[in-house]
Amino acid sequence: MLNLIFDYDGTLHNTMDIYEPAFKKAYHEMISAGLRSPKNFSREEISRWLGYSAIDMWNSFAPDLKPEQRLYYSNVVGQEMYRLIKEGAAHLYDGAKNLLSELRSQGHRLIFLSNCKIAYMETHKEIFLLDDYFHMFYCAENFGWVPKEEIFHTIFADVKKLEGTDDPSSLRFIAIGDRFHDIHLANCHGLPSIGCTYGFGTPEELSSATYLAHSLYELKNIIDTINKRGL
Repeated sequence: MLNLIFDYDGTLHNTMDIYEPAFKKAYHEMISAGLRSPKNFSREEISRWLGYSAIDMWNSFAPDLKPEQRLYYSNVVGQEMYRLIKEGAAHLYDGAKNLLSELRSQGHRLIFLSNCKIAYMETHKEIFLLDDYFHMFYCAENFGWVPKEEIFHTIFADVKKLEGTDDPSSLRFIAIGDRFHDIHLANCHGLPSIGCTYGFGTPEELSSATYLAHSLYELKNIIDTINKRGL
């Protein structure tokens, strides 16, 4: 059995379907408030923020704003995304549910780890029935927005308790994701990683990944190969 730590946005969920219009809505409000000049953002410019926590995104994107302003526009994005999700605008990648179902049926433990807000995670759990696929859920807001490599300490302790072992090598964790946050998690803890090139990260971000998956089909094959030959 493998303990598969899955990133969500960009790895399983095609986030731009809801993030792009939500980002543009918030930016339009910033223009109306006199905080920004009009600008046409490309999809690439917008998607670069996917995978960041809301705190890190707004601290980097708008460091000149007051904290309460950054919080306000972060909430504009979040609320618009929730509205779009409820309207059916959110989509998992084709084959994502089949992938998760197959991995679970093979006896692997599926772990959800995202730099998202609690409400975002809970909304996706409801809409996509994620409890049917994942055994464990962790999101950054629950941990005060610390990075994934720090949240891993809790994941490790929780899995160790479930397995009843003090031997970390027997737990066989793999970090899977499309951004540098996921690869850094793996590198910090000496874990193998699978970089998902079909997501929103750059080749440079994924350059130190143990494996690269160019599709969900390839991701499944890599996981099967790792399981057969051992980490």
